[in-house]
Amino acid sequence: ITRFTRAPQPLKFALMGEDITSLIVRVEGFVQGVGFRDFLAMAAAHGGLDGWVRNRNDGSVEALVSGATKAVENFVSAATRGPHGARVTAVDLTNAVPPEEKGFRRKPTL
Repeated sequence: ITRFTRAPQPLKFALMGEDITSLIVRVEGFVQGVGFRDFLAMAAAHGGLDGWVRNRNDGSVEALVSGATKAVENFVSAATRGPHGARVTAVDLTNAVPPEEKGFRRKPTL
């Protein structure tokens, strides 16, 4: 079962004429031990996104992603697929405040 949870209206910020969207993306399923964090880091780099990704103790992967709305949408699409060997069963999306740091990094497991 795939579940998509979105807040009613995404938080968007205007930056030099471009809408900026920031989301917490939580991916459930068989998503640890298959390169999911590296997969999402590559998707973020490809989209020029800021934020972070980490494993969670409950077996999910969580990311904060922020950038141009279209690039964030592409990141979420990649998260629903995952890398070869992953099996995504749910993706939850929650509005977030943009990260203070630029760039995208891996954070320790929470």
